[in-house]
Amino acid sequence: MTPLIFFVLFLFVIYLSSFQFSFTAAADPTYVYHFCSDTANFTRNSTFESNLNRLLTSLPTNASRGNGFSRGFFNATAGQDPNRVYSLFLCRGDQTTDICQNCVTFATRDVIRLCPVSKDPIVWYDECLLRYSNKYIFSTIETTRTVYLWNTQNATDPVKFNDLVGSLMSEAASQAVNDPKNFATKMANFTSFQNLYALAQCTQDLSSSDCNKCLRGAIAQLPTCCGGKQGGRVLTPSCIVRYELYPFYNEPATPAPAPTPVLLSPPPPSSVIRPRGKSGISSSTIIAIVAPIAVAAVLFVACLCFLRRRAKKKYNAVPEENADNDLTILESLQFDFETIEVATNKFSTDNKLGEGGFGEVYKGVLPSGQEIAVKRLSASSGQGAQEFKNEVVLVAKLQHRNLVRLLGFCLEGEEKILVYEFVPNKSLDYFLYDPEKQGQLDWSRRYKIIGGIARGILYLHEDSRLRIIHRDLKASNILLDAEMNPKISDFGMARIFGVDQTQGNTSRIAGTFGYMAPEYAMHGQFSVKSDVYGFGVLVLEIITGKKNSSFYQTDGARDLLSYAWKQWRDGTPLQLLDPNLTDSHSRNEVIRCIQLGLLCVQEDPAERPSMATIVLMLNSYSVTLPSPQQPAFFIGSRTERSLPTKEFEFSDKSTNKSMPWSVDEASITEVYPR
Repeated sequence: MTPLIFFVLFLFVIYLSSFQFSFTAAADPTYVYHFCSDTANFTRNSTFESNLNRLLTSLPTNASRGNGFSRGFFNATAGQDPNRVYSLFLCRGDQTTDICQNCVTFATRDVIRLCPVSKDPIVWYDECLLRYSNKYIFSTIETTRTVYLWNTQNATDPVKFNDLVGSLMSEAASQAVNDPKNFATKMANFTSFQNLYALAQCTQDLSSSDCNKCLRGAIAQLPTCCGGKQGGRVLTPSCIVRYELYPFYNEPATPAPAPTPVLLSPPPPSSVIRPRGKSGISSSTIIAIVAPIAVAAVLFVACLCFLRRRAKKKYNAVPEENADNDLTILESLQFDFETIEVATNKFSTDNKLGEGGFGEVYKGVLPSGQEIAVKRLSASSGQGAQEFKNEVVLVAKLQHRNLVRLLGFCLEGEEKILVYEFVPNKSLDYFLYDPEKQGQLDWSRRYKIIGGIARGILYLHEDSRLRIIHRDLKASNILLDAEMNPKISDFGMARIFGVDQTQGNTSRIAGTFGYMAPEYAMHGQFSVKSDVYGFGVLVLEIITGKKNSSFYQTDGARDLLSYAWKQWRDGTPLQLLDPNLTDSHSRNEVIRCIQLGLLCVQEDPAERPSMATIVLMLNSYSVTLPSPQQPAFFIGSRTERSLPTKEFEFSDKSTNKSMPWSVDEASITEVYPR
């Protein structure tokens, strides 16, 4: 058989294999993993068991009547408290109604076999998940039971692969949050002949914000569990993320190329003599078929290379001197000065919200009724036209719930004005450092603020189109919306990095005393770890309610970091806690955040955790935090510096057990539950 004929037959086999997938879809669902509660079991012949049997038996019928299988999601209850059973199922968003029904019907029988007396089990299959509980589980995020799975094969060029996984999973999560089914898939080219496929999905009872929180938390765990692996997934009871180098979900149907151009071609003239034992297909016919395919393949590869070259240019660091070109693109965001004057009542003192290092901020109302915050830069401020342009270019490209949203700008004569969304609760420092307002920030709100800031910085460092170093993280640059959600603001000092760039240098040191990392303050070196340092200072300030730059203790600790280290070293970390929180805090969360803050302010940038690791640490108690080293700017006596460090230990009973390793050989995927 000639190579050309073999190539044609190869294409034909690929075409036929596409049919085989649809014929095998009706088989039993593919089991992945399950959890049975070790602490909540029911007794045989109890009221709970009777309610459970009734619920599982009727679930397929009720779901069918309620269009649950067509939607891919359904929840139901049976019985009354204290023996009520809550149940839900979620089918993968690309599954047909029949496959969803088949998976759920199978799961209602299988879960009893897997967890015969458990009150709170969950079982995952490739096609669906099913769970029930004696506790209320609807519209609630649960990530305490998480399964990690990864392909045992390593990806080629793991750095490039991990970057693509991060960006593609982030795109999928953003799309899923806005999808009616909370489901999205994405595909991107990894190499000329290899694609990366990604999937993100939440249970449909979650709000958009909760879905986003769950997905971002799961994505943040991928580098830890699955970095550099050809496939990986994180399964939680509330959301699922997965990526592979093969299409593991059903792609939208596209018209298939006709597989039989050879069979339909007219027979050769009878005068042509066919060699015995050879194919009846003429060489000219084969060439006519293969040549267009080969040309198309070459053109396809050329297009990929061209697009990749364009993308590389697009994602490279943007020099500040090119901001003028960006401003031309952003013309649609430009406000005229008269409109802003009217909106702010000519910058009336009654409309003044505050005053920062670069100018004053006013509240305004546009003709449409939309409330805005107007940042008017003073002529004598340190921020010149270049910083102004830098902030406009940066913020206009950023979209994240924990970043303040830029609505527009004005650049007329000496006037440099930024127009932001109005955030009603001012900035974090307004509450944090005021003894009369500190009480409004209970521990749950502070913990929520810490997590929101971390997710916002993670977006800047890894999930946005460009890698961005903020360089000026501090409490006054954290705004709080009506629900006290944090929004990072003030990007006048921010710098854009290329996707492969890790650090930069500057001869102009600009920032705020008390928040600058030592390598930046002393040598002008900045990186993502510079922001981590600033975040660590913020965490310790949020816990203590004290400002680092104006902190002083008479017992030898002259700044907040030194005081925090002293209390940690002495085994008394809860002495750091704001007295307003003594009755409302979670002991383990506070200690964990103190440890995390101290890890962030270590002198060696390499020892500080990445923001992805920080988000993972905040979302998962199963992640063990290392012991922190002495902070970079530790100020104390020589005797204090020589004292040994005491290890402070604490335990969380709910996460104290160790989980076994297991390997799913069938799909060459390693599984690690927590």
